[in-house]
Amino acid sequence: MKRSIIFIAVLISLVTLGGGLGYFQFVVKPGMIKRFILESPRPPASVAVDTPRIETWAPRLPAIGTFRAVQEINIAPQIGGVVVSVRVESGEDVEKGAPLFEIDNSVEQADLKNNLAVLKNAGLVLERQRQLIQGGNTAKANFDSAEASRDSAAAAVERVRAIIAQKMLTAPFAGRVGIRKLDLGQYVSPGTSLITLQQLDPIFVDFPIPEKSLDALKPGQAIEVEVDAYPGQIFRGEIKTVDARIAQDSRNVLVRGQLANPKKQLLPGMFANVNVIAGAPAKVVTLPRTAITFSLYGDSVFVVKPVSPDAGGAQAAPVNGDAPLIVERRAVRTGDIREDRIAISDGVEPGETIVAEGQLKLQSGARVRIDPAAHLAPLAVRPKE
Repeated sequence: MKRSIIFIAVLISLVTLGGGLGYFQFVVKPGMIKRFILESPRPPASVAVDTPRIETWAPRLPAIGTFRAVQEINIAPQIGGVVVSVRVESGEDVEKGAPLFEIDNSVEQADLKNNLAVLKNAGLVLERQRQLIQGGNTAKANFDSAEASRDSAAAAVERVRAIIAQKMLTAPFAGRVGIRKLDLGQYVSPGTSLITLQQLDPIFVDFPIPEKSLDALKPGQAIEVEVDAYPGQIFRGEIKTVDARIAQDSRNVLVRGQLANPKKQLLPGMFANVNVIAGAPAKVVTLPRTAITFSLYGDSVFVVKPVSPDAGGAQAAPVNGDAPLIVERRAVRTGDIREDRIAISDGVEPGETIVAEGQLKLQSGARVRIDPAAHLAPLAVRPKE
C-alpha cells in the first residue's frame, strides 16, 4: 500500500515538473525573446537620399528601330560571261552611271561589225530602189521590200548594241558599294550578285510603335536617334511615312523616319534607339530611377521623415543626418524615363526627401540614417533600354 502511494506521488511530481518545463519552453521563453527583440533598439539603416526635381521634358515615344538604305540593290549581270575589267574597289563611293564591271563582249563586237555591214548594204539597196521608183522603172513592192530589209538590219544593230551595253555594269544611282564578291577573269552567270550598292545619304530608320499611340504620329514629326557605335551622340530627323496598316500579330504600326547622313556614319542594318517627339515640352517632377521600387502591385518610394513625438521622439526635427529619421512607403505613378531620371506624375512633391539607394532592406516605419557616401557611382557608358 505504501509503495503504491509513493509511486503515485513520484508520478505526479514528474508530470508537474514536465508540465512546468514545457510551459517555460513554449510560453515563457518565446515571450521573453519577443520582448527582448522588440525592446532592443535596432541600428538605423544607412541610405542615400535625393529630392524630386522639376524639369522640362518633351513627351516622347521610345522605340527600337533598324536603319535601312533609301536605295539598295545587288549589282548583277543580265547576261553571263567572263569578267574582263573591274573598275571599282570595295567600299568605294561612286557616282550615278560610273562603270563598275565589264564582261567579255568580243563576240558581240564581231556581230556588231557584221550587222553594220548588212545595214550599210541595205541602205544602198533602198537608195537605188528609191531612184528607180521615182523614174517609174520598178514596182512599189520592190521599194517596200528594200525598206523592210533596211529596218531589219537597223534593228539587228540595235540589238547587238543593247547586249554590249548590258555587259558593261554601271551604277544606277550614286552611293557606296560593298565588298566585291568576284575576281578578274571569273565567269559569272546571269543574276549572280557581284557587289552591293547603297545610297547612304539620307538614310531611313524603321521602327514599330504601339497602336495606342497612332494618333500622336504624323509625317514631319521630329525624331531623335542614338546608336551604340557613337555613344552620347544624337542624330535628328523626322517621320517620313506611317504605314497604312497595323500588324495583326503585334498590334504595332511600322513608322519610317528619315535622317541626314552626310558623314555616312549610319549604315543599313544598325540597331537604333528612337525617340519620337510627341508634343510640346512640359514641366514634370523627376526622381532617380534607383529610388523607385517596382513590383506587380504597383510602384512605390520611401519618403524620409523626422520621428514624431507619437513615435517615441521628443519632438519633430528637420530631416538631416543627425536627427532620428523614419521612412514612409508611398505609392507613386511613373512616366517617361530619361537616362537615370524618371518622371513621377503622382505621389511625391518637390522638397520631400526620398530614399534613392538602399531601400531594398527597408519597410514602412523603419529608422534610417542618411549617408552621403552610400551613393553608387554611375557607369561612364550606360546600357540602352
